[in-house]
Amino acid sequence: MAAKIIDGKKVSDDIKAELKIKIESLRAEGIIPGLAAVLVGNNPASETYVNSKARACEKIGMYSEVFRRDASINHEELVEIVLGLNKRNDIDGILVQSPLPKHIDELAVTVLIDPKKDVDGFHPYNVGMLLLGQPIFQSCTPYGIVELMKRYNIDPSGKEVVILGRSNIVGKPLAAMLIQKQKGANATVTVCHSNTGNLREICRRADILIAAMGQAEFVKGDMVKEGAVVIDVGINRVVDSTLEKGYKLVGDVAFEECKLKASYITPVPGGVGPMTIAMLLSNTVISAERRLHKSR
Repeated sequence: MAAKIIDGKKVSDDIKAELKIKIESLRAEGIIPGLAAVLVGNNPASETYVNSKARACEKIGMYSEVFRRDASINHEELVEIVLGLNKRNDIDGILVQSPLPKHIDELAVTVLIDPKKDVDGFHPYNVGMLLLGQPIFQSCTPYGIVELMKRYNIDPSGKEVVILGRSNIVGKPLAAMLIQKQKGANATVTVCHSNTGNLREICRRADILIAAMGQAEFVKGDMVKEGAVVIDVGINRVVDSTLEKGYKLVGDVAFEECKLKASYITPVPGGVGPMTIAMLLSNTVISAERRLHKSR
């Protein structure tokens, strides 16, 4: 039996509809959730992503502001923008879009963001609190994966989860989320990477296999245990001369092979991707709700 498709687009739309109701309540109290994005340079992927965030904000009634700066900006100028946003009462969430130019110290900039406005969940304070199980904000893509499983009634408790990839954006924070002693977590987690031995055997024992290594269709059908849940985080462009644009998007999972073995599987596109923006908006609304409570 082919796997059930986990529809991230639908879940994302559901979350946005729920957020819209919360935003209407906040507006009635005089609070409009505000998200600021800082975009440096002209990276096409970053530009597309930031524009998508701005459109999503507009659709659900949030305020958004994008600060576009040339790649020649110096560190001090970028710092000034971030510190200015920290002080603004109308901004509940701040994100500095990666990647930054090589002459900018990305970590140094991230550290300057107020942790209470760090809706990307990248500030070392929030990363540390995540490890303790008490985060202010959770990183958006891992948070989206956990939310997808929750809404499809996929309970990781007591299950063996294998994560392929150890990035600071997905692999590490996701592992930290799933090992917590709480509902929606409580899993046994193995994190694999480029130096992992016996990778195929490790994957085949996973009840939940999460691929986030950025290698097109790396996970083949024979790496998936019968009935496993397969979550594909990858987004890769591969050449396809039959298409007008000359390429197609695929994940880190060979979808057609793996869907024959899995019980649930996420497609690419339309799986994890839409959830990242949805959880960014969710974090921003949470921040705005805290602003309201603080003002009372």
